[in-house]
Amino acid sequence: MGAGEPSAGALVQGRTFPDADWSDADLSDAVFVDCVIERALVSGVNLTGARFQRCRLAGWRLSHADLREARFEDCVFADAATRTGLSAAFSNLEAARFERCDLTLSLFDRSSLYGVEMEGCNLRGARFHKADFAKSFGRRVVRVSAAFRDCNLELADLAQARLAGCVLARCDLREADLRDIDLEGADLTGANLFQASLAGARLAGADLRGAEVSGLDLAVLASREGLKITPDQQFRLLTALGIDVTPH
Repeated sequence: MGAGEPSAGALVQGRTFPDADWSDADLSDAVFVDCVIERALVSGVNLTGARFQRCRLAGWRLSHADLREARFEDCVFADAATRTGLSAAFSNLEAARFERCDLTLSLFDRSSLYGVEMEGCNLRGARFHKADFAKSFGRRVVRVSAAFRDCNLELADLAQARLAGCVLARCDLREADLRDIDLEGADLTGANLFQASLAGARLAGADLRGAEVSGLDLAVLASREGLKITPDQQFRLLTALGIDVTPH
């Protein structure tokens, strides 16, 4: 990194970093406000505890990066010119938090997302390829943790994700790929599952109260015991099974 480049714990406001090379840099606990940092080289960067507010971060390609407890607020990762979003491969995003961020078409590839929180984010078309929402706390203790609230996950790919007991409240999951996903005990209250692909999904104990379940075929689920729904939802689910529900 050259002179004038940010460092760990720095406060950076209103700056533009064209084609920055922050590979292997230590930017832990740094704070960036109203900055433009597009197409940065961020392989191996340490961003633990860093905070970004109202920043444009289009073209970011994270590889083997450490973003534990990093926080992003009102940031834009989507690049309209290349139709890509954030790419995070083999990176650690444990307990990272994204609020009101544009993560359209982002890719989370074989990265740790244990304890990640996303609220009010646009994740349309995002892909979670072998993303790991679990963490081992000993030989016999493995915990799963993640929270998505009020997020747009339309057309997202969460196939085979392990999200048992996690939160996806009020998320738009229209036409999302949820095949073989584990959502047992998950909070899906108020979510929109219209035309989502749920073949092989595990939904035992999940809370679907207030969710849009039109077209949800219970027959294709791998588990559904203890599924929580409201009385008005039962008619839609039974109708999808081909059962003629008539009033008294």
